[in-house]
Amino acid sequence: MAQSFERAVGPDDGLRRNAGVQAKMHEGGGMELAVVGAGVGRTGTHSLKLALEHLTGAPCHHMVEMLAHPDQAPAWIDAIEGRPVDWAAMLESYGSIVDWPGGSFWPELCAVNPNALVLLSVRDADSWYRSASNTIFLSFDRVPPEAAPWMTAVRQLLHDRFSDQFEDPTAMMDAYERHNAAVRANIPSARLLEWTLGDGWEPICDRLGFSVPSEPFPVTNSTSDFRQMIGLPPLS
Repeated sequence: MAQSFERAVGPDDGLRRNAGVQAKMHEGGGMELAVVGAGVGRTGTHSLKLALEHLTGAPCHHMVEMLAHPDQAPAWIDAIEGRPVDWAAMLESYGSIVDWPGGSFWPELCAVNPNALVLLSVRDADSWYRSASNTIFLSFDRVPPEAAPWMTAVRQLLHDRFSDQFEDPTAMMDAYERHNAAVRANIPSARLLEWTLGDGWEPICDRLGFSVPSEPFPVTNSTSDFRQMIGLPPLS
C-alpha cells in the first residue's frame, strides 16, 4: 500500500510528503474515502480527525463540520430519516470520516467506499459513558436556536441506530457495546483497525502505509474543552 495518496488537491498541500494509500475512484466519479471511522463520539474522534488530516492532507469529516457547514445538514437529515442519499457527493470534499453522524452510518459508508480502512475507535464502556454524559449528552439543550433542528435530527439518529436514553447508563453502555460488536462482526479483520487514543500514530500509519510523523499524536477535545465549548464549567 506504500503509494502516494492521490486526491484532487493542490501540489503544495503536503499530501505527498510521505508514502501512503492510493485513493480509489467511485464508479460514478470522485474519490473514495481512505478511512471510514466506525467509532462513536468520545472515543478520541477529534484527535483522529486532526491526525488523518495531517497524514492525508485532505479534510476529515466530524461532527464539528456540521457546525461549521450547516448547509450539510439537509442531506444528513435525509439519511437519518431514511431517504436515499448520494454518499459520494455528500462527502466529495473529504478524504476520511470519523465521529457521529458518520459513525452510525458505517454500513452504508463501508459499502460505497469498499477500499477504505474501517477504523473502530474504542475505549472502556464505563469511561466512555462518563465522558459522553458529561459532554455530548448535555449539549442537546445548549445549542443556539439555528442549530436546534440539526440536534433534533441527531437525537433521532441516536434513537434509531444507537440509544438516546442518556440518563440510563446501562442502556447507553449496552448500545455502545452492541455498536462495536456489530462492526467487529461485519468487517473482515483485514479491513478493520481497532484503535484507542493511547495507540497513537503507529497502527494507523502502518495500515495506511504512511511513515510515522515526528510530532506527538494530537490529543484534543478533552471533557473540559467540550464543556467550555457548550458553556459549562469544568468538572471539579
